Amino acid sequence: MFFGQKEKKLFTLTRTDPDNPLASYAQYPFELEGCEWPSVEHYYQAMKFGDAEYREQIRLAPTPKDAASLGKSKKHQKRKDWDKVKVIVMTRGTYIKCRTYPDIAQTLLDTGEIDIADVSQYDYFWGSGRDMRATNAFGQMLMDIREKLRAELN
Repeated sequence: MFFGQKEKKLFTLTRTDPDNPLASYAQYPFELEGCEWPSVEHYYQAMKFGDAEYREQIRLAPTPKDAASLGKSKKHQKRKDWDKVKVIVMTRGTYIKCRTYPDIAQTLLDTGEIDIADVSQYDYFWGSGRDMRATNAFGQMLMDIREKLRAELN
C-alpha cells in the first residue's frame, strides 16, 4: 500500500475456478445461439471460430479446461474480429447464465457496490495480473452485468 491510499474492499475470484458460480469455468448449462452450452467458457472458446464443426467440438468438450485448450488451437483460424468482440461474447454468455440461474444473479447482486477482480496472476487482460494493475476485464464485465441486473429489478 502506498502512503495516503486507503485499502478498498474487493470481491475476488478467478475465472477458472469451477466451484465459483460466477466463474466462466463453473458448469451451469445455458441456452444460447440455438445450443446448450455446458459453461460460459465453452461458449466463449467456441465463438472464437467461424468453423461450425470446430465450434461444436469445443461445445462438446468434457470440461471447461478442455474447451479452453481447444480454443488455443493454432490449426484453426480465429475470427478476424475476435479482439473486438471477445468481451461482448464473454458478457453475453455470463449474462445469460445469470438470467438462467437467479441464484447466480443474486450472488452477483449480493456483492453490492464493491469492486470485483479476477485475481489471475498471469492473465493481464481478463485478470488483474500479479500487481493488480492489469485490465481486469472479467471483473469489470461482472460489475457491468451487476449494474444491468440491478437496473432490471427497478
